[in-house]
Amino acid sequence: MALALVVGCGAGLGAIAFRWLIQTFTRLLSGHADYSAAGHAAHPGLPWLGPWFVVLAPVVGGLLYGPLVQRFAKEARGHGVPEVMYAVAHRGGRIAPQVAVVKALASALCMGSGGSVGREGPIVQIGSALGSTVGGVLRMPEDRRRLLVACGAAGGIAATFNAPLAGVFFAMELILRDFAVESFGAVVLSSVTASVIGRAALGNEAFLTLPAFHVGHPAQYLLFALLGAVAGAVGVAFTRVLYLIEDACDWAWRGPEWLRPAVGGLLLGGLLLALPQMYGVGYPVLENAIKGRYAVGLLLVLLVGKIVATSLTIGIGGSGGVFAPSLFLGAMTGTAFGVTAHQLLPGATGAVGAYGLVGMGAAFAGSARAPITAVIVLFELTGEYSIILPMMLAIVLATLTSRLLSRDTIYTLKLRRRGIDLDSARLTSPLSGATVHDVMEDLPTALPGTLPLTDTADTLARSGHGVLPVTGRDGRYLGVVTARAVAEALTEPDPALDAPATPCTVADLAERPQTVTAGMPLSGALHTLVAADGAGVPVLGAEHGEPVGWLTHQTVLSALHTPAHPASPAAP
Repeated sequence: MALALVVGCGAGLGAIAFRWLIQTFTRLLSGHADYSAAGHAAHPGLPWLGPWFVVLAPVVGGLLYGPLVQRFAKEARGHGVPEVMYAVAHRGGRIAPQVAVVKALASALCMGSGGSVGREGPIVQIGSALGSTVGGVLRMPEDRRRLLVACGAAGGIAATFNAPLAGVFFAMELILRDFAVESFGAVVLSSVTASVIGRAALGNEAFLTLPAFHVGHPAQYLLFALLGAVAGAVGVAFTRVLYLIEDACDWAWRGPEWLRPAVGGLLLGGLLLALPQMYGVGYPVLENAIKGRYAVGLLLVLLVGKIVATSLTIGIGGSGGVFAPSLFLGAMTGTAFGVTAHQLLPGATGAVGAYGLVGMGAAFAGSARAPITAVIVLFELTGEYSIILPMMLAIVLATLTSRLLSRDTIYTLKLRRRGIDLDSARLTSPLSGATVHDVMEDLPTALPGTLPLTDTADTLARSGHGVLPVTGRDGRYLGVVTARAVAEALTEPDPALDAPATPCTVADLAERPQTVTAGMPLSGALHTLVAADGAGVPVLGAEHGEPVGWLTHQTVLSALHTPAHPASPAAP
């Protein structure tokens, strides 16, 4: 809980810094607080270029973040959430510390220079990298490190969107992919802490300012149900087009990867010249659509334009999230649906903006297939509770539609294309059901505690283990000694004499590693093996605490690559 509090504070401060970076780069590269609402305006600092500066802005941004990502953290490319999901499911929550800094700079530069992506993916990766770093520095077990990663993701979402509940359910449903009670408390604490810090710096206003909506006629529920199916299909289409354009960019590009965002930025700049509403995240455009300020034709153009702009931004190597674009697509779809329904059934449709709001949640559910998160996110981002029932109906139908049309979500498809299936991996893990006793090997010959260090060094060199058990005068287990400890003891100078210290016995260097017992699940012993010095750890019997076997990295690899666990020594 204390570490969750620390990670929450870090994620909150990181979210504030990230928001500031986005605003700074947007003003610097576009000359406006949000160019998507500025029309075809010129850059105040480059008036002689007129609106044509938007062709160059993505190129400049790409020249800055392309080499940064390629040199320091390649995993910062793209929309971020799949990398966090993979780290939690397959890497024990390990994320490189530099990812947080590189992702923040690259995503802020990408969005500030016109990249049509959102900030939820970057802030999830930034917060998760922070949580992983805290767990790594303190050498936490893998299960705790994964939990700290989820705490960082929840804190990042909570602070940047002023949505503590949304942060919790995003982390539980999409990152951890379970709702265990012991995890829930830590994630909530981190989310609340980050949200308090975010509100202190960014204010306590709802993320979107929208008029009040309500359901005035029971027939509207049928329309909302139909909208859910339509928006779910739009979410699936967005996923398909995103990876189709990414594949096309991979096929077309033959130059160095660091230059790809800049060259591809010319295509993105051309699109922004035609549709400046696609510049950056585009929340002002989203609000205008829900308030009914656009005709159906323009709404459909913006819908298609956003799909292409976001897909192109990711395809050329940009960095940013797909959550905000999903909301944008849902708003355009829902509002266009509402306008059309109002023209056909003027007396039974209600406010057009309600359909845009419901469409936002349904489109996200269709692309991410996270219905609980979609409901909570839309409620917190808008503060609009009056249409919670039609929103829930539409989101459930959007999720079902997505499941019928596609096996994967916008997040898991990226991993499946690499050959990674998160669901089947959890069900068919080679270590599932294995215990340490199933794979341990025979115990190497123990060193007597009275053995001098010079003889110990010779024995360790011949053993090939790099670490051996040590016994006392009574033959009982004292601990283990590593080759590194012996080498340091033999070469460390005496502080009082200008000569090497007199060698001691091996018993003076014996240390007890974290306990691994024969009946322990093999998956639970891995963090001890990874953290231990040397090439193995002793396996202790449950009755007397004496070594009965030896667990090494090689025995674990054997368990991973054989269909059945190898024969084990006699049970203790």
